[in-house]
Amino acid sequence: MFLLNYTLYLADNALLLGHRNSEWCGHGPVLEQDIAITNISLDLIGQARNFYQYAALLKNDGSTEDTFAYTRDIREFKNCLLTELPNGDWGQTILRQFLFSNYQYLLYEQLQHGHDQQLAAIAAKALKEVTYHLRWSSEWVIRLGDGTEESHRRMEQAIAEIWSYTGELFIPASYELEANANGIAPDLKTLEVSWLQKVNEIFTAASLSAFAKATADKVYMHKGGKQGNHTEYMGYILAELQFMQRAYPGAEW
Repeated sequence: MFLLNYTLYLADNALLLGHRNSEWCGHGPVLEQDIAITNISLDLIGQARNFYQYAALLKNDGSTEDTFAYTRDIREFKNCLLTELPNGDWGQTILRQFLFSNYQYLLYEQLQHGHDQQLAAIAAKALKEVTYHLRWSSEWVIRLGDGTEESHRRMEQAIAEIWSYTGELFIPASYELEANANGIAPDLKTLEVSWLQKVNEIFTAASLSAFAKATADKVYMHKGGKQGNHTEYMGYILAELQFMQRAYPGAEW
């Protein structure tokens, strides 16, 4: 059971962030970056499909990638709260992508060497995509943080808005603990050290001081998404994402 839940956790994170990023399609600040964020959305949704397909094999009850995405209720989704937060402005979207891609890169890097061959294969394939996501978002954090007075102010504000949702990434759910105990998933505390080092490196290059303040203050960290307790935003996402399948069950193109 833990393996199914862990696989769904990986899938749900990718699906929700991919869906959020897709909301930028046609609304990006410039055409090139509109295409970039849309392609990142496609990468994430592709990762979600691979994880959902594996979850369907594990559950073995007729479930498919579509039923996992379109027919589960809100409490059945296990994604971190960070991935469901509203896009905000471009700076907030960029920061969210950087913080999650940093985590995802470190996770997949370890997951590809895990004892579950299918998860390892999916992680190894996705790692090339996530490497680009991390590089792209890192460059944008630096560009905006060390840019104009306005862009710097917005990035500082983005940190203030988002930082308290990052702690959940490293608070293990029961299925993550079991996956680690079985040699499938890495120890999250080890990942957190490397994650913070990368964040510090990029924020320092971007001249962002809010990071130091946030870590010094040890702000409260929101959690619960991994156990199905989500923000109010999640309901609106699912209302849009699942509308067609709920209105016309079993409909296909």
